[in-house]
Amino acid sequence: MVQIQEAACIGCGACVRDCPGMCLSLSGGKAHYEGPCITCGHCVAICPTGAVAIPEYEMDDIQPVNPPQISFPVLLNFMKSRRSIRHYQDQKIEQEQLEQLIQAGRYAPTAMNLQACRFIVVQETLPELKRIAWKCIEEWTADGQAGSEAFARLLHLRQEKGIDYLFRNAPAVLYIAAERDWDAGLAAQNIELAAVSLGLGVLHNGYLCRASANSAEAMQLLQPNGKKLAICMLLGYPDVRYMRTAPRRKADVSYL
Repeated sequence: MVQIQEAACIGCGACVRDCPGMCLSLSGGKAHYEGPCITCGHCVAICPTGAVAIPEYEMDDIQPVNPPQISFPVLLNFMKSRRSIRHYQDQKIEQEQLEQLIQAGRYAPTAMNLQACRFIVVQETLPELKRIAWKCIEEWTADGQAGSEAFARLLHLRQEKGIDYLFRNAPAVLYIAAERDWDAGLAAQNIELAAVSLGLGVLHNGYLCRASANSAEAMQLLQPNGKKLAICMLLGYPDVRYMRTAPRRKADVSYL
């Protein structure tokens, strides 16, 4: 799982000290892999000579780490400027930008480094997803199932006022399927901030996530591969511009 090029290893022991699973050792002035490990990549990241590799990963994706180039005030302003977007332009998202969002999501931390999130981008088949989702909502409302009151309101807005409160003209929907909600949430945060940097906007959509997860037809379309649909977000170019950050309550915090 971990390969060490002895010729490049200088025996500094940095990878041995930093290994969370304690699966590396130093012998004869060289690092050695003993396993098993969680393939977290710390050994690759800390090696000063690039002597460590994990063949099952994309080693061509490795980049040098530069000192942080974003000051805290700039970073905080960027975070404060993020808004949940409910109005979208009628414009398709380019494939390159979608791939950049997935890059941001896959670099989020995951429990035990499982990297088990599945990302599902719906853009070309969005009309089919809309048909399935609204069909599910109509059935729920007609049957009076638990929690159907909220879905009945969505249906009323669509049928009586022509307002699609579920999809809001967004050109794409992004789902994150995962065994752990925490993993999906961390990936979603990365993706949302990346979306803002690309001029895109996001709206987390619990209604659509629930409708999709409870529809066999939707699950057949989405193919989450046995994982739970944990996150659903609308995605597109904002058709609204915010001029300043929004206020927040003071933090509920204790420093002990």
